[in-house]
Amino acid sequence: MREVFVVGIGITSFTRLEYPLAEIAAYPGMMALKDSGLSKVDQVYVANMGGGRVNHQTGLASAVVDQLSLAPAGAETIENGPASGASAIKTGFMAVASGLCDTVMVIGAERMREVNDLESTDFVATLTHPHAEYIYGVTLPSLAGMFARLYMDKYKVTPRHLGMVAVKNHDHAMDNFFAHLHERITLEGIIDSPEASTNNPFVADPLRFYDCCPVSDGAACVILASGDAAKKTGKPRIRLAGVGQATDTLAVHDRKEPTDLLAARGAAAAAFKMAGFKPSQVDVAELHDAFTILEIAESEEVGFFKKGEGHLALEKGETRLGGSLPINPSGGLKAKGHPVGATGVGQAHEIVLQLRGEAEKRQVKGAKTGFTCNFGGFGNNVVCLAFKKEG
Repeated sequence: MREVFVVGIGITSFTRLEYPLAEIAAYPGMMALKDSGLSKVDQVYVANMGGGRVNHQTGLASAVVDQLSLAPAGAETIENGPASGASAIKTGFMAVASGLCDTVMVIGAERMREVNDLESTDFVATLTHPHAEYIYGVTLPSLAGMFARLYMDKYKVTPRHLGMVAVKNHDHAMDNFFAHLHERITLEGIIDSPEASTNNPFVADPLRFYDCCPVSDGAACVILASGDAAKKTGKPRIRLAGVGQATDTLAVHDRKEPTDLLAARGAAAAAFKMAGFKPSQVDVAELHDAFTILEIAESEEVGFFKKGEGHLALEKGETRLGGSLPINPSGGLKAKGHPVGATGVGQAHEIVLQLRGEAEKRQVKGAKTGFTCNFGGFGNNVVCLAFKKEG
């Protein structure tokens, strides 16, 4: 199996974008080509969840190849719910590692705000079990609320801990030009003050407004290359060192222990095994915090902290920029935004920036290893990626 390197990156703002989906997807591809110095690639994979339903656009990868004048490159669209982005990177990794391709462009893109918030919530809810959950009105926020209540009761996590995740990630997003939310918040404003119930109403008890990510449009791109192809670009040697994926039951109520995220645990273990380094050796991570409770839970499941101790590390400031393991320096899904098909590629974009030393005010000093966790469904299909700076 050949080594695989990231040689080009690009991203749009994660916000509301008034452009056709194919144009949104193509823009970071153009940026990544310029960044890499390449004029063509062998294959294009585009991650997208809702193009057919929300934007009436299918065959998105073919449209993007045409937009970028990359024909006759191969083109395929990849769908794995909110983990579509990392799944597309995994597919690109396999194409290069196997020798099928020397260069692969991976784009994640979504235009969710073409419909209203209720419609987008329903669209994402189609990830749930069609007969045991969706028909009864189950949504991702409702599953997250029930998960949060169980987790908080079991591990003594409090609403203040959830608020700490939100405050931290909003602070980080202030230094990310491409983030959806540039709004500094405080625990006083969203938890402690008499106005908190107005400022921060319940969405799915115990989760409040500021515990949930925004609905975003946006796209991101990484270009993967073999070792020989990467040398020719002259870019820093950022290796995609490990890829892991695992699944769990589709219906959450079928899980033996609902507070265990077994797919995240298994995907992380596989990624670290392939990469050849441990969770304790990770310098910077991007975790899938569509809801604040997930950052805490995932930080434990992937091996950064012992089960039930993620919120204690948060209290100590370990997961902030300047801490021992900064998590979500981009602002995370919580504040950077969550255009579902683009999220996993956006996470990889941030890690590559960090390992190159190009993250400016949010730079993690001396970062040489990075990790992402892209969470599909409500933890029923998770993809983790491990990155390493070579040389």
